[in-house]
Amino acid sequence: MMDQHLINRAFSHFKNSKALVIGDVMLDAYYVGSVNRISPEAPVPVVQISSIEKRLGGAGNVVLNMKSLGSEVFLCSLTGNDENGRLLRETMLKQGLPLDGLVQDDARRTTVKTRIISRNQQMLRVDEETIEPLSSSQMEDLFKRIESVIMSHEIDVVVFEDYDKGSITKDLIFNVVELCRREGIPVAVDPKKDNFLNYKGVTLFKPNLKEVREGLNIDFNPSNRAELRKVHAQLTEIMNIEMLMLTLSEHGIFSKSSDEEEWAQAHIRNIADVSGAGDTVIATASLCIAAGLDLSFSTQLANIAGGLVCEKVGVVPVDALQLKSEAMKLAR
Repeated sequence: MMDQHLINRAFSHFKNSKALVIGDVMLDAYYVGSVNRISPEAPVPVVQISSIEKRLGGAGNVVLNMKSLGSEVFLCSLTGNDENGRLLRETMLKQGLPLDGLVQDDARRTTVKTRIISRNQQMLRVDEETIEPLSSSQMEDLFKRIESVIMSHEIDVVVFEDYDKGSITKDLIFNVVELCRREGIPVAVDPKKDNFLNYKGVTLFKPNLKEVREGLNIDFNPSNRAELRKVHAQLTEIMNIEMLMLTLSEHGIFSKSSDEEEWAQAHIRNIADVSGAGDTVIATASLCIAAGLDLSFSTQLANIAGGLVCEKVGVVPVDALQLKSEAMKLAR
């Protein structure tokens, strides 16, 4: 359960923590404008652009969420040695984020997701990316960088943020999990389909409803506790995970370990955009686990955090002061 003492403890620990995020980093580009006519060239709307903004996305959004919560965060990822890669590094520097963990590679393209928005509605998205898995040499280069960051800094938690863009491979997962086990560092995962069953032995596994259905090739009722427990049992048997945190959209978050179970119901909110909510959930939950807080509390706070970012348009990190205030209102 949540109480004010635990909330204060959590946010105090966030400010003294160090986290490492591994995964597919990208740029989120937003072209915002208005539509006043239809194109004479084709039956499509013409967007008159009024502003352009480029933000860190993908694994970068998890980093921004953790930084917003007060943590010192390192990002380990492989990007292209291209103009967008240069812009991504500049964006990180402007955000006060270290570049220690970034590896540039001539053979890859930096991922960019461009969104066209009018009247707070996304009209179109254009993706630029390379999605082939890393080669053995690329994986080794990235792992060496990960190992260097872990051994050079007192990392409290490692997070895999997988978007199936190729930066995370089975061998990389195995090597990192083994390293973290030796160093006593908890590992949290926000998975996608390709590597779903490769995250064996991790501390916290946080898929969403779609990812579990695809990853295990099963269907189940997300509002039935008995069926959710079966999902936990199946994942635990296959992957030997310590904790499951399953995000269920409008059904909230169901979490379970060998000795804890929590189902945080979704709060009623004015939903503007669900993009990035999963990033916020894994960021918040990971820092809670690193702070030694129990699964119940971690689930409740992550549930509030994920709901808050859904009230904003675009992919944005959670506001720590707003999250703490909201949690205090709901505490006993």
